[in-house]
Amino acid sequence: MGGGTESFPDLGEHCQYDDCNQLDFLPFSCNGCRKVFCLEHRTYRSHACPKANHSSRTVAVCDICSASIEKKANEDDEDSLSRHEKSGTCDPSKKRKPRCPVPRCKEILTFSNQSTCKVCNLKVCLKHRFPSDHSCRMTKFAARTGLECKEKKQSVGLSSSIKAF
Repeated sequence: MGGGTESFPDLGEHCQYDDCNQLDFLPFSCNGCRKVFCLEHRTYRSHACPKANHSSRTVAVCDICSASIEKKANEDDEDSLSRHEKSGTCDPSKKRKPRCPVPRCKEILTFSNQSTCKVCNLKVCLKHRFPSDHSCRMTKFAARTGLECKEKKQSVGLSSSIKAF
């Protein structure tokens, strides 16, 4: 299928998606069906490619050593993980250490430098221990005011004075 203009007949190609046929000067070639598409129809999903899964790879993550194990065609996660464990390459000492879940924070969480948020129960590093620092989903409820503390003291004082009678 030729493309181009009168001056440059070899320049560009037409989109091979039904009902499009747009002339594209920078066309995309699909790895699956080997057809040429415009920017709008270049993804597998947008042109309903029949060979979309020809080169897709799926993996299972080992709970013991945190390794990614590539699954074979039509293989379950359990089968691939058991194959990995039997191979002798599963080493628990290679397990990744837990890290702070705050974006762009690379801090490894250990016993002495982690904190659990009392509002959302998220384990974070000490730098992000306050709800406002780790984008706590309950930040507006986490802020304490002096009135709350005063009310607690009064309720404790009232209950102790009631017991005195």
